[in-house]
Amino acid sequence: MIFAEVDADYRNDFFNIEDILTGMAPHSDGRPKATKFIASYRVLEHVDFSALGKLYISTEEGHCIGLERGEHDSKGEESIRIYAEIAPMRMLVMSKCPPAEFGAYITDPDNHKSAPKQFYTQLDIDLLEFLEEFEANPFKPSPITALHPSTIRDAFRALTAYPAKKSKGLALDSNIDTISYRLLKHGFSFSSKEESIFYPLPSHATIEAMNLKFWRTM
Repeated sequence: MIFAEVDADYRNDFFNIEDILTGMAPHSDGRPKATKFIASYRVLEHVDFSALGKLYISTEEGHCIGLERGEHDSKGEESIRIYAEIAPMRMLVMSKCPPAEFGAYITDPDNHKSAPKQFYTQLDIDLLEFLEEFEANPFKPSPITALHPSTIRDAFRALTAYPAKKSKGLALDSNIDTISYRLLKHGFSFSSKEESIFYPLPSHATIEAMNLKFWRTM
């Protein structure tokens, strides 16, 4: 599970927060009301990035760490990357765009495969090394469990063959639920057409020091 803090004072007409708060009265026996859902559809597009606090990521076992906002420096990296969209779209995409540019591209209203805002991450896969090994060994398993290695190869060839092509879809569902945190490149991004914010993922050594149980199950 991945979730973010939202400023308790944040308001948007899309959310009926004041009415929801009236339902937070204690139960008749005095027990506090634990949970009320405000919305479950089109939520991200109606939340200002300025209202987002810490981002929390948890493992299947329930171990959790909190991430603070930070800077994203991907200069000098490979020219073709793989992104896993998380919400609201969930596609797995190979792209020539660096992270912030990819975010602007998939939230551009002129792009028919777009959303007003998007939450996504980059996977840590050395494509050139993988494709070289796959060429030598056609039985080499895919670095992404739910994706056949030939799909990665064919998408890479398509992007390198057509300079004007920015991105190539790999799968309609990124299956982010099955991807280990160890396979993430930098962290997590929220983007809109005009804005992008980033939550860096600490190094594995730092995570081990922060929360050993999380590190063991990530």
